[in-house]
Amino acid sequence: MKILFYLSLTLISFSLFAKKDAPNFVIFLTDDMGWGDLGCYGHPEIKTPNLDKFASQGTKFTEAYSACAVCSPSRAAILTGRTPFRNGVWRWVPPQSPIHLRESEITLPELLKKKGYATCHVGKWHLNGYFNHAKHPQPDDHGFDHWMATQNNAHPNHKNPTNFVLNGKDMGRLNGYSAPLVVEEGIRWLKDIKEPGKPFFLNVWTHEPHLPIESSPEFMKPYLHLKDEGLRQHHGNITQIDYAFGKLMDALDKMDLAGDTFVFFTSDNGPEGRGNKGRTRGSTGGLRERKRSSHEGGIRVPGIARWPGRIPVGEHKAPIIGSDLFSTILGIVDIPLPTDRTIDGADFMPLFSGGKIDRKVPMYWRNHLADPQVHVALRKGDWKVLANVQLDKFQLYKIDEDWQERNDLAQSKPQKLEEMSALLLSVHKQVAEEGPSEWWKNQPMSKKSKKK
Repeated sequence: MKILFYLSLTLISFSLFAKKDAPNFVIFLTDDMGWGDLGCYGHPEIKTPNLDKFASQGTKFTEAYSACAVCSPSRAAILTGRTPFRNGVWRWVPPQSPIHLRESEITLPELLKKKGYATCHVGKWHLNGYFNHAKHPQPDDHGFDHWMATQNNAHPNHKNPTNFVLNGKDMGRLNGYSAPLVVEEGIRWLKDIKEPGKPFFLNVWTHEPHLPIESSPEFMKPYLHLKDEGLRQHHGNITQIDYAFGKLMDALDKMDLAGDTFVFFTSDNGPEGRGNKGRTRGSTGGLRERKRSSHEGGIRVPGIARWPGRIPVGEHKAPIIGSDLFSTILGIVDIPLPTDRTIDGADFMPLFSGGKIDRKVPMYWRNHLADPQVHVALRKGDWKVLANVQLDKFQLYKIDEDWQERNDLAQSKPQKLEEMSALLLSVHKQVAEEGPSEWWKNQPMSKKSKKK
């Protein structure tokens, strides 16, 4: 696979700028999918034929990250290119919370619209406390021409949801399951609503496999041999996503759009649950800890990019993060990055022509629900440092050699620890100073933090 990747770089380099100047973009984001939940990432049981095929047509990143270990912050980072505490969406957003993606933030669809793009969001939104209410900005206020969304989870679960809103109007009870429903709306927009010939940006954010999980019996059939009902439901939920994703890819093929479309598939954070009971049975693929943690299991996620003729086939181990999508897409269409604010994400397209990512700000994570011993983290190159909530105790790992974070090198590598901890404290200070700190000052952190 790696040989194929490098051989294809030669062909890519000759065709790099030969395609149309205004390609289309699709970001397909799942909710709580673990790094190990797909067949193409090594899951021994779950059936994901469409995503496995997709991975064989593009680049599978083995070290892709979400910008946070919980949902709302990582979503805000994708749209703004800015780390969560900088853009203000510092936590998952409860209903009627004051937290929201502010209109002062510059979003990807807003900038693409200025370039003539049609824009659409379908699926979970979760970027405001007052959803479909004048008190907070809605998807159309952030640049989406067309939107079908929920504030947070599908209600009462993924089956026959009742809480979707279409362009500001309640849709009532829908018949079907969430991921296929949102994909169907995205396809309807492409076929019947979007202005013909106009380049597009399509955001597809599924609720699956976030709880409360409910999977179609059709997609649980491959798992009937499993005695554990929770496993059948979870595995079927991933296959349900795979079906929906495949349906969208088939539509792009039939509409002759696949060749001119950059598609990126990823997850908003690592898997929920303990992995051994109930329906939240996502796999970290052996990574340490899970959703909410700043260890790899909470933030490392699937990341697959396909753009025929521009992105080669194979695997890449370069670390990338959700906020990179902002800079990468803007770089592709030659839109300058905003200069009046810090942009944390970096353009990863140079990787596909043999270059490197020019990362101005190291990858940084902070999560109020993380264990207080790993409240913040930073990665630069192969090194990752984590700090407690008081910022006076650190852990140090060399991720390329220790991807499961078993060997803390804080004591044995004092010089590297000093370098990395100083960098973490510097970035942490800058981020805290730029965001709306009145939203998070004096707010409770994790339950473990409150006990201290």
